[in-house]
Amino acid sequence: MSRGRRAVLLAGMSLLLGGVAASQVAGREAEIERRIGSPVPVVVASRAIARGQEIAAGDLAVREVPARYVPRGSFGSASELIGARAAVAISAGSDVQQGVVDREATALTVRSDLRLVRLVVVGSAAEMPPGSLVDILITSETRSGSARTELGLRAAEVVESRGAPASPDGTSAGLSRAQVALRVTVGQAVRLAEAQNSAREIRALPRGGAG
Repeated sequence: MSRGRRAVLLAGMSLLLGGVAASQVAGREAEIERRIGSPVPVVVASRAIARGQEIAAGDLAVREVPARYVPRGSFGSASELIGARAAVAISAGSDVQQGVVDREATALTVRSDLRLVRLVVVGSAAEMPPGSLVDILITSETRSGSARTELGLRAAEVVESRGAPASPDGTSAGLSRAQVALRVTVGQAVRLAEAQNSAREIRALPRGGAG
């Protein structure tokens, strides 16, 4: 075999082996991503933040974390926190989560997998302040005309609440009604939307304290 043909053959084998290796690496990366999830942005403190300090853009940074390990209640965008005040001292490098910032000064929307849903419920707005937790009971009408009540949502976080006028159709007469904004997952938001369209009554039961 001539030197030229040998060189071409070796080059071809190198390309083939390189392609196989790249394919194996890509396969391993895909398997790892499938197990732990795609990278998700999470806001962290780029420097120490004192309790009561107003949070500025320079106080924050964003890092990517596999979806499986994203802290609950974390924020996905630094812009959601600018202008809020730290409820506790936050050390540099720490994840900035809902519990460490002043809720009233923080934007209402957090992580991309959570949604803010507004609905009118039977219940007292005074008993459901922002930051408290409520259970949602959904009462629907069966085919036989009887009522059936089931637990629609457990321990939902209240973001906003205020009084609501009486139902125009006269249902729940004499009972307090409130308009609330709840932070829920996408699946829970769909369930609540269906309940608002078809349920006879949606009732909020306050829990003992904030989550």
